Amino acid sequence: MQDASAPITHRRVLKIAAPIVLSNATVPILGAVDTGVVGQLGQAAPIGAVGMGAVILATIYWAFGFLRMGTTGLAAQARGAGDTAETGALLMRGLLIGGAAGLFFILTQVWVFWGAFALSPASPEVEALTRSYLEIRIWGAPATIALYAVTGWLIAVERTKGVFVLQVWMNGLNILLDLWFVLGLGWGVEGVAIATLIAEWTGLALGLWLCRDAFGGNQWRDGRRIFDAARLRRMMQVNGDIMVRSVLLTGAFTTFLFVGSDLGDVNLAANQVLLQFLEITVFALDGFAFSAEALVGGAVGAKDRARVRQASVMASQWGVGGAILLAILFFVGGPALIDLMATSPDVRAAGREYLFWAALGPVIGVASWMYDGVYIGATWTREMRNAMIQSVAVYVVALVILVPIYGNHGLWAALMVLNIARGVTMGWRYRRLEAQIG
Repeated sequence: MQDASAPITHRRVLKIAAPIVLSNATVPILGAVDTGVVGQLGQAAPIGAVGMGAVILATIYWAFGFLRMGTTGLAAQARGAGDTAETGALLMRGLLIGGAAGLFFILTQVWVFWGAFALSPASPEVEALTRSYLEIRIWGAPATIALYAVTGWLIAVERTKGVFVLQVWMNGLNILLDLWFVLGLGWGVEGVAIATLIAEWTGLALGLWLCRDAFGGNQWRDGRRIFDAARLRRMMQVNGDIMVRSVLLTGAFTTFLFVGSDLGDVNLAANQVLLQFLEITVFALDGFAFSAEALVGGAVGAKDRARVRQASVMASQWGVGGAILLAILFFVGGPALIDLMATSPDVRAAGREYLFWAALGPVIGVASWMYDGVYIGATWTREMRNAMIQSVAVYVVALVILVPIYGNHGLWAALMVLNIARGVTMGWRYRRLEAQIG
């Protein structure tokens, strides 16, 4: 494990970032295999059921994504302060929250599924298959949510190779079991669900082993520390702010899709294709934002203002470099990617017309993504939340003004305004963040 007080170097930034980028690259592979395996059954309903079930559970679990970010910031600070006991206690709090949340969903699954199908009705056949899928997968809820805390803790202690190993194990095992259960044993949709369930629980077991340093002493069973009221309130405040920020950000992108749906089917399809470019960007640049979380958090814990700036600048330099490279790749290779994802001539033409917005996206958005990492590491989550509120307000104004005049170009311009506003509002607060260190 990297010493928290070691010098902050470019090599150290890359050591944290590279495994995250590689692990992110495995995520879309699993979805493609899930779809491809059930597609071999020769029916449409199983494909729809697996897709619908996965989206329902991803939406439910996403609500606890704050657990990953909050754990990273708080644990990195405890580590930077040399507080080993609190570092271990933070992991235990995250695991307990994840386990309790998962148990809640298991106990309330009847109402959860009813609400999901009420919001997203499907044909009787698809709904029946989806329900079978969900009734199996829901038993993995405690493991899946607890893994957010495990991942956050591993990032905080700069063991991102462990995150990569964890992702490769879970996705690799899931793929192998998919092939065996569905194509070999003929278990269909239920086979996909069982494969994922096994991968989730074995993933949690592996994750706990990777976090074994946290269980080296007695701190992991120190109930007085784990359930300390002040520390619990601090954790809840940090996680609550992150959740509000994430809901607002998701709402902004959902609004983008809804407004785009009023601009015609061709524009809607082209936008969906081009949004994959932004998803690739986030996957690629996440590693540098996570580097900022870990290194800034450690510097804040050590009350070292100079190291906070050094970590922020060094991680951001790599983020900016990555963003420029992605922009060039999208400008040059974008038409080919559009053709790969869409066969309709009209959609391809529209994709090319709006491509420059998606290609500019990495450069315009990199400041907001890197500041997110800095603020999470510093646990300046209230300020990050407030910056998001202001940015979304600016975004709404931009939508109202630009879309009626410029149509889909105005919609993309408004999305760029959102990211510019996020970067500006957090950048404006950064000096105060530095000033409160020490």
